[in-house]
Amino acid sequence: MKLVKSLLLGTVAGLAAVAGAQAADLPAKKAAPVEYVRVCSTYGAGFFYIPGTETCLRVGGRVRADYVYGEPRFRAQDAIGFRARGRIQADARTATAYGLLRTFVRFEITRSSGTPFGATGGIGNNPQVQEAFVQFGGLTAGRVVTFFDNGDLPTGHMGTLRFSDSPDVDLLAYTFTFGNGFSATVSLEDGLERRDNGFIAGGPRANALVYAGQRVPDVVANVKYTGTWGTAQLSGAAHQLRAANLVTIAGFTDNPDTEYGFAVQGNVGINLPMLAPGDALWLNAVYANGALGYITGGSSNTLGTGDLVAGLVDGFVNPLTGNIQRGRGWSIAGGLRHYWTPQIRQNVFGSYARFEYGRGASAINAAGITTGLADATEWRVGTNVFWQPVSGFDIGVEALYVNLDPRGRQLLVPGTNITKSSDHAWEGRLRVQRDF
Repeated sequence: MKLVKSLLLGTVAGLAAVAGAQAADLPAKKAAPVEYVRVCSTYGAGFFYIPGTETCLRVGGRVRADYVYGEPRFRAQDAIGFRARGRIQADARTATAYGLLRTFVRFEITRSSGTPFGATGGIGNNPQVQEAFVQFGGLTAGRVVTFFDNGDLPTGHMGTLRFSDSPDVDLLAYTFTFGNGFSATVSLEDGLERRDNGFIAGGPRANALVYAGQRVPDVVANVKYTGTWGTAQLSGAAHQLRAANLVTIAGFTDNPDTEYGFAVQGNVGINLPMLAPGDALWLNAVYANGALGYITGGSSNTLGTGDLVAGLVDGFVNPLTGNIQRGRGWSIAGGLRHYWTPQIRQNVFGSYARFEYGRGASAINAAGITTGLADATEWRVGTNVFWQPVSGFDIGVEALYVNLDPRGRQLLVPGTNITKSSDHAWEGRLRVQRDF
């Protein structure tokens, strides 16, 4: 038994030694390397390198809640409007031998209710691609803030003012950078974004322009300066007016000849650190002939927000001549931002606009009511106060007053038998917003 036991122990020991030797000969398995996210400080806070690339990415967004009071005109209209808007965006940038390669996309989903937000008695949802563009060196392609406007103006209003307030449009542009803060841009932009073709009060003098298909884009150009003291820009735009209307003159029926409108604009923003850090003043002036969408930003086809509204159109077809007659207008807008404390700021702002259509646009009937298109002036003034308890989080309130004057003429209030020669309205707004 002792002999058998010794043999068994020896065999086990031998097998263990062989197994140990073979295990020692096998390659050791190494842990996979950990690739940590690196901060990219080249383009500002919030950027990081996409792992395995030299592309810097920043992901951000916004949540905004608006509560608006607007004076209702009729019993069926809502005095209160609610709006919730969510935004998510991504900004990717890569340095190349040809300059910066940048890709940016911004999605917004808006849920609105009530007359102040254009949804009387109902709820509207509006998901959209707010911005999506590529920049490569001086080239910009996609949807971004129009180059007609200066996106660096220190505006701070929430309600509508009568100037082109940096709307996003589809475009193809090239920017020439000269150094020392100077640049110039030539841009081909979607003219469908800039069409103003509002209602015309019934009458024989002005036929509404029915736009035909777009044949050429709007051509926009600017010269801009941005420096430590602020920013300034001069810009211009050309806009096609091509009608689908048929008119009969002297027995012949045809479409009116195509016309071209234009707009010119100048603005300046001035930093005022001598008053308080962050203080700034801005001014904007624009003139448009046949391109009134460059005054309103293409966001509205009417003037006024009270009982009385006036039509706003790029042009109309004069039934007496069969030609397109262009509308003309100009506006001045401006504002001042002041920080009472590092957390509390106030904006005071306003705009004055005047629109004219010339002879043949309107007529006065036997009841003394103006039909067709009436010349009009509109002015707006307002103020707001924001509290920013923590960075990126704002709570603000705003009051805005609007006054419309159709140059003393009697206009019919839409949907009623009431006439007015002027009108005014108030709008109040509360906003809670978080940017991240």
